Amino acid sequence: MADRATPNLPSRDFERTAQFYCALGFSESWRDASWMILARGGLILEFFRYPDLDPAASAFGSCLRLDDVEAFYAVLVAAGIPEATTGWPRLHPPKREAWGGLVGALIDPDGSLLRLIQED
Repeated sequence: MADRATPNLPSRDFERTAQFYCALGFSESWRDASWMILARGGLILEFFRYPDLDPAASAFGSCLRLDDVEAFYAVLVAAGIPEATTGWPRLHPPKREAWGGLVGALIDPDGSLLRLIQED
């Protein structure tokens, strides 16, 4: 098996988290009372229970390195996630960065920041 890392993110409610991410093409591959794993192709997100999390104060996040940020972003928009500067969930559209990469963002319902990164 190749080396890999999977982000561990908080979830106030596994059922709500699963519904949100399944609408984005993820599927549940594991769940018990304290842990849940969701996958979409090579993207794997792991969640731990954090029922008292305040999304406005969350400092959790991860980078999703994607082959096609714009295609994934279109899936997020089609799922009805708004482009906004406040609230959650929300999107920040992809922009070309000075270093040449394309970077956007998804803030999930629990306030976790998922940077969407495409290196060209």
